[in-house]
This record gives sequence, structure tokens and C-alpha cells, in this order.
Amino acid sequence: MSTIIGAIAGDVIGSVFEWNNIKTTKFSLFTEETTFTDDTILTIAVADSILNNKDFESTIKHYANKYSDYGYGASFRKWFESEKPEPYNSWGNGSAMRVSPVGFAFNSLDETLTKAKESAIITHNHPEGIKGAQAVAAAIYHARNGKSKEFIRNYISQSFGYNLKRSIDEIRPSYKYDVSCQGSVPEAIISFIDSTGFEDAIRLAISIGGDSDTIACIAGGIASSFYKTIPDSILVKLYKLLPLEFINIIDKFDRNFN
Repeated sequence: MSTIIGAIAGDVIGSVFEWNNIKTTKFSLFTEETTFTDDTILTIAVADSILNNKDFESTIKHYANKYSDYGYGASFRKWFESEKPEPYNSWGNGSAMRVSPVGFAFNSLDETLTKAKESAIITHNHPEGIKGAQAVAAAIYHARNGKSKEFIRNYISQSFGYNLKRSIDEIRPSYKYDVSCQGSVPEAIISFIDSTGFEDAIRLAISIGGDSDTIACIAGGIASSFYKTIPDSILVKLYKLLPLEFINIIDKFDRNFN
């Protein structure tokens, strides 16, 4: 079973579309410009925190400073460059895009929700920022434990108040760039729900436009948990684009939490 590589695949494939939105599922998964972004870096940071029992704040700050030129938002950059960083009440989707390791790592829903909140509040202490992280982690937790898409849809809707009754085809025509959790997490979850497989989930997520790499990152984490596998054609190209440090953490995380 694949774990966090699904979220990373979504980020990498979506990287070229964030500022060049498309409204179709027909596109090349990899181009010469394809790369990883801050979504991958911070996912790796959270995974490292969990694997090695490090605190979220110092580990995320370390990775962001080490890989500092990868598309971070201005508020987050100010946070990780600060000697004494403080949460800045963010409701942005950064809390949701980095949380996938939490969804794979813990053995109870309560612990998953608690750790998702802990990973969020160091920066995203706004209720919507916390909610976005918890919703994604919970979706992954339920998916890896064999729950159906309908169960996941109902649980997330009832627990977090997101409208998941829409379809991607309904969302796509009018969807615009939105970096809030409340304006992108539901759409990412719907991309997974509407999908027929891992690759389809990524294509659907990117096809609505908006913050493409992050929406695909979130959808990819849930999809890899549910479908349990990622096509080799994606993995081979993906691993060529990642630093060895990241690959080692991904592989260790898979061994520990598969």
C-alpha cells in the first residue's frame, strides 16, 4: 500500500497548473516544468516529525528554511523565518495539504483528529484551518480502514459541515482560485469521491482549476489511502524528481505505517 507518496504525486503533477489553470482532465501528467513544491516539503516535514518523534513546529520550520524557495505564502514565510514563530490565525489550505501523514500514522480516530489539530495550530490556529486539517486526516484514516466513499462523504459532511453533495462536473465551470480550507478542501475530497482510481482523482482535482497543486495533493493523499496503489508509470517519474532525503523518509514511512 502507498501512503504519503499519493499526496506528493498530486502536488508534483499539479505544480505546473497552479498558475496555468485548465478545465479538463486531458493533460500530460509530467512535463519539463513539473517539480515538487512547498506542499511536498511540508508533507515530508510532518512525516519526519511522526517517524522520529519530533515536534511539528521545529521540524516544519527546519524543512521550510532548508528548502526555502518553493512557493510558500508570505505569512508562512514570515513565520518560518522568525526566531520565535507564532501562529497567525490562518484559515488557508496549508494545514490541509501537509496533514496526510497524520491520517496514515495513528490507530484511532480520536488520536488522528488530535494530531491533525496539533500539526495545524502551530500556524493555522483559525477554526477553519484546524477543521481543514482534521477533515483530510479523518478521510485518510477512514479510507485506509476500509470505509466506503459514501461513509466518508457522510462522516465529513456531518462532522465538519462541508457540502460534499456536489459533483466535479458541477463545480468545474465556475470554480475560481481559492486558497482557503473552506474553499478548497471540500473540492479536493469530492475529487476523490468522484474518481474511479488514483490517477483519475488527480486529474479531476486539477481539472477544476484553482490552487491545483494543493487540491491535487489533498485528493492524492485520500486516493492513495483508498485505492491502496499508485500506477508504476507515475511512481517512476515521480521518484526521479525528488531529493534522496525525501525518498528515504517516504520509504521509511511506508515501512512503518503500511
